[in-house]
Amino acid sequence: MRVTSIYTYPVKGCRRMDRDTARVEPWGLDGDRRWLIVDDDGLGLSQRQHRELVTMRAVSRPGGLTLDAPGMPRLDLAEPTGGEAIEVRVYRGRPPAPVRAAGPEADDWLKRLVGRPVRLVWLGDPTRNLVPWEVPAGVGAELSFADGTPLLLANTASLDAFNGWLRESGSVEGPLPMIQFRPNVVITGAAPWVEAEWIGRRVRIGGAVFEGAAECGRCLIATIDQETGERGREPLRMLAARRNIDRKLRFGLQLTVRTAPGGPANGRTVSVGDPVEVLD
Repeated sequence: MRVTSIYTYPVKGCRRMDRDTARVEPWGLDGDRRWLIVDDDGLGLSQRQHRELVTMRAVSRPGGLTLDAPGMPRLDLAEPTGGEAIEVRVYRGRPPAPVRAAGPEADDWLKRLVGRPVRLVWLGDPTRNLVPWEVPAGVGAELSFADGTPLLLANTASLDAFNGWLRESGSVEGPLPMIQFRPNVVITGAAPWVEAEWIGRRVRIGGAVFEGAAECGRCLIATIDQETGERGREPLRMLAARRNIDRKLRFGLQLTVRTAPGGPANGRTVSVGDPVEVLD
């Protein structure tokens, strides 16, 4: 088994950023979902409310971020280390996270894109943003603005099996591309759905070690075409028929980062082409 693709999403809900290699931190891959767009109440926005976010390219770099979208000027931003300190929530049910506001230039740019007043905020210290549930011993609890765990792994063989179901059903939708599921790490060389057997097990990817937390329950965002923003019925309809487990529609494996004294993991990076090994 090997890594075939790596993606990060610098602003939660934005277009993917293709990576050849990424550094592993306790809260996920470097640069992944450290920025968030919030409304006037400090509540996170995503493609659920604004499908036009699929067109927004956000490129993270050391110390900053670049935003670009069709018909919009490119905007270069520095990490707002001295920006206004506020608290926001990714979702209503999540605890507040301490962030720094990016400032009016970023807010005005995003208002033009989404058509409503919004704010861009930056999670400068993920060590103060913890998941609101118990984590196993040896696993970090820090989290970026990801939905539930630091990383999402997807298996090309599982996608092939899913698209086979679509063909058999005569669906007019599909085959679906992997990017529609918005994973962080995509692997090849595994059997279909074998990742479900990795829950509670350690998985080495390149130089880093992770732990399988749960199969990912998919939401409406998975029905949004990540190139056009158009919404369909798949994959949720087929997952409801074939992968409805504990009343959740499952695709992909959520991973947490195994911690080690003095460092984020038993390694430092993951790269395209790296071997993938289940350790126990």
